[in-house]
Amino acid sequence: MNLLLFFILGLLVHFVFFVSIFDIYFTSPLVHGMTPQITPLLPPARRLVLFVADGLRADSLYELDENGTSRAPFIRNIILHKGSWGISHTRVPTESRPGHVALIAGFYEDVSAVAKGWKENPVEFDSLFNESKYTWSWGSPDILPMFAKGASGDHVYIHCYTAEKEDFGAQDAARLDTWVFDQVKDFFQSAKSNQSLFLKLNEEKIVLFLHLLGIDTNGHAHRPSSREYKDNIRKVDDGVKEIVSLLEDFYENDEKTAFVITSDHGMTDWGSHGAGHASETLTPLVSWGAGIRYPQQVSTQLFEDEFLKEWQLENWKRQDVNQADIAPLMASLIGVPFPLNSVGILPLDYLNNSDLFKAESMLTNALQILEQFKIKMTQKKEVTLPFLFTPFKLLSDSKQLEILGKARSYLKQKKYQDVISLCKELIHLALEGLSYYHTYNRFFLGISVVMGFIGWISFATVMIIKSHSSLTRSVVKSGKNPHYLLPCSFVVIGVLIAFFLLIQACPWTYYIYCLLPVPIWYAVLKEFQVIQDLITSLLTFSGKHSVVFLLVFTLGIEILVLSFFYRYMLTAGLITIACWPFFTQLWIQAKITSLGWTLFSLLLAVFPLLPVLGREPNITLVTGAGLLIFLISLSSFAYLWKRKSKYICEDLPVHLCQVHSFRNYVDKLKLVWRKEAMMGKGLKMVGVLISTYIVNSTHSSLLQKQGLPQINQIVSWAILASSLVVPLLGPTIVFQRLLSILLSLMSTYLLLSTGYEAFFPFVLSCLMLVWICMEQETLQQSGVSCTQKLTSIHFAYNMDITQFRQLHLDDIRRSFFFVFFIVTAFFGTGNIASINSFDPSSVYCFLTVFSPFMMGSLMMWKILIPFVLVMCAFEAIQVTTQLSSKSLFLIVLVISDIMALHFFFLVKDYGSWLDIGTSISHYVIVMCMTIFLVLLSGLAQLLTTKKIKLWGKTKPHFM
Repeated sequence: MNLLLFFILGLLVHFVFFVSIFDIYFTSPLVHGMTPQITPLLPPARRLVLFVADGLRADSLYELDENGTSRAPFIRNIILHKGSWGISHTRVPTESRPGHVALIAGFYEDVSAVAKGWKENPVEFDSLFNESKYTWSWGSPDILPMFAKGASGDHVYIHCYTAEKEDFGAQDAARLDTWVFDQVKDFFQSAKSNQSLFLKLNEEKIVLFLHLLGIDTNGHAHRPSSREYKDNIRKVDDGVKEIVSLLEDFYENDEKTAFVITSDHGMTDWGSHGAGHASETLTPLVSWGAGIRYPQQVSTQLFEDEFLKEWQLENWKRQDVNQADIAPLMASLIGVPFPLNSVGILPLDYLNNSDLFKAESMLTNALQILEQFKIKMTQKKEVTLPFLFTPFKLLSDSKQLEILGKARSYLKQKKYQDVISLCKELIHLALEGLSYYHTYNRFFLGISVVMGFIGWISFATVMIIKSHSSLTRSVVKSGKNPHYLLPCSFVVIGVLIAFFLLIQACPWTYYIYCLLPVPIWYAVLKEFQVIQDLITSLLTFSGKHSVVFLLVFTLGIEILVLSFFYRYMLTAGLITIACWPFFTQLWIQAKITSLGWTLFSLLLAVFPLLPVLGREPNITLVTGAGLLIFLISLSSFAYLWKRKSKYICEDLPVHLCQVHSFRNYVDKLKLVWRKEAMMGKGLKMVGVLISTYIVNSTHSSLLQKQGLPQINQIVSWAILASSLVVPLLGPTIVFQRLLSILLSLMSTYLLLSTGYEAFFPFVLSCLMLVWICMEQETLQQSGVSCTQKLTSIHFAYNMDITQFRQLHLDDIRRSFFFVFFIVTAFFGTGNIASINSFDPSSVYCFLTVFSPFMMGSLMMWKILIPFVLVMCAFEAIQVTTQLSSKSLFLIVLVISDIMALHFFFLVKDYGSWLDIGTSISHYVIVMCMTIFLVLLSGLAQLLTTKKIKLWGKTKPHFM
């Protein structure tokens, strides 16, 4: 199979495997067609004020500072004297969009919604704002338009500042919140002279929404432990106090206003969010005003955590809720229908109302969720064959009628607590049934994807054995075509699967997941003779040798898997790898190279033990790394300059050196090389120095609250844009090209570094260079001639298929080393196996204005730079060991896919949100690694084999 075609096929297959996790585990839970449900009693409040302090952690609000005082005294006073409080437990992904949807619409978006954008609605859904009479909102342009666009009619009004104001490098991000508070003050001031607006504001069932982004912005820019983050909380507390006072004056203390303050998500210690760590999922909830219960003093409270003691709130009843529960709470307070898609359960302990009102509200809540269950069941029943449909037995039609009948009977008998108990039972059964039908096809889809995974691994293995090994050479030569029954059988299977999916009206993605294994397994089974010959060959091997090799290979895979949970496993693996030469003849034949291998392996083993993200930026380390790289590059440049003429003579035929005009030819060639060297090496070394300066300059400017200097931003983007072009200016000799790639990418990496990780690419590259030399030595041990040095081998040799050899068993070890170094390249830079592990401050040389996709792309490129270095070294190994790119890379794909399949089985959507988020992150990261390896393989070939000629070389004539 053509190499390019194979890579494209592999990329498509792995992309399907990657996307499948979201269709299997995390699809949209929305259904449509429900009837609105409303409590038939007078609500306690006419209006609701919702404050959402974006990115506010529960502990940051509730804890006392070092002086024993609260940084939010007004809200603390509410907790102690006026309202109810607790912790709102959010869900993965802990991002702004899903968090606000849960708060205001009452349901949890699927995980993939975070990639659909913040400003647009990918699907229509009902919300508290839509059900209100009027809603006025102030805040971020990333959040407010989402709910205005989805609302029916023209009753949701938004007031946003410009996106450019969301600047992490601004003088004070708290001004975003000040802007909101000032706008609300001006709004109510103008209402006093605007009769139409005044009348609207005095209507019932209105909502005022204040989205406060300053805390989140300061958390990203300075981290939650910073003075800026904590001072922003104080400013929010002062602003809330002012708004409450303003509303009380405007409405003449009519006591018909309910207040809720909460957050969409928390934030990690290193200023990020997105996964399921407690610092991200625990957010504050404080409510007071009309319809809200006053503080309740208690002697003891049973919670697994120690927060109450830390916050000195042991005697004030804490009432925790799930984030989606806040939507029905707010709807109940102002008497609007519960949002149609809400799965929240009304937290009755927050209500200060009669038992009748609580019972009616719970019945409304139960009917609203039961409506969703019925429609979900009907939808699934309509698209499933009758003999295959299995209903949710715990909530049959008769069971529904029985519970509702009893509830209404108890309601007439004024047995309100019994009504509440029955409604809670019905809600829990309906939610369980919703989950049952939502995951109805999970097992079927999971089996299909697993079959595809195993089929692809088998196909890659067969390709390796057939085309790149000598195990089945005799079979390949005979090459019989498969019997016609085999393709016919697979065609029939494919048709039956497609027909089965068609009559069940399955989504088009199901066709891909279910039909993909069919051609893959056909491609495997048509090579039956290869498989048969392989088994025969394996049986001739030493049983002990095969078992030992299999155990070592399995142990290596498990170490890679465990490294996602425990980073120190990589250290253990690198220490083991450092000892590798001492168990072979390498220590005797190449002592200096072996010592270099051991030294750099042990140096690299230190990085996984260093603190993960969350550390404070240390620009001194970045500066040190930049200067070290500059000095190394300067010395290597001087060395190559002196040795170049010798290399030219070595590379030319002997008879050519005897020609009289040879000296003139060499002089011309040296002149051309000097031009290239001055252009290539000079640009790279200057780039490293400029990057080092920009990092220091930008950091200093941000510390002084002067923002990102524009010249720094322009130069940073210019360095990034040129980083993949500058290496192409130099020669394709292995050593020189690898050095060029390191220097060029290092300039960009320095701009994206905040601490010790700036040294990582240098140490990694040194180990990669020694690895290439080690592989040359091992190849000579196996009897393969390899006499050329790295200073004379060209990457272009990789294109000469006549030099390729068959795979040896040692090539599996080479491929495993590659995968191990790729995993080390990810974790060695301070990352953890979580989608929230990336420090946003690393992109501040490029931009500080909030732009999630641009920032994400830059942080992704930072992760990929060490990957590119390893990939380029792997390309060099393929050249120096005389192997085709396809052969070794196929083994790499097999190892990566075994890891991915391992994590596929570990994905779960139950348990703690930390476990759920971690399991998703693991699978996403390992699949992204595999997909990027396919893409980066092409990039590595481009960087190593291509050359841009700025000056035409003079052709010598010796006649």
